[in-house]
Amino acid sequence: MNIILWVVFGAIIGWVAGIIMKSKYKLLWDIIFGIVGAFVGGFIASLLGFGSIGGAFEFNVIGILISIGGACLVIALAKVLKIGK
Repeated sequence: MNIILWVVFGAIIGWVAGIIMKSKYKLLWDIIFGIVGAFVGGFIASLLGFGSIGGAFEFNVIGILISIGGACLVIALAKVLKIGK
């Protein structure tokens, strides 16, 4: 059940980050970028002292914002590296 929640949460986070970054990626890439972005955001937040690495997957406002920020970073990196096009 947790994997299904990660995919749904990743899809929503990736979709929102895609809108913010004005990306043209398909849903599968949005899911991938959302899940990876949540980990990246959680890792960066833990380095800055804002919580644990797994904290990005908590369903609260801070966790969602951290996940969206991480997904935006991943999308920006994907654009530079031309991944998924």
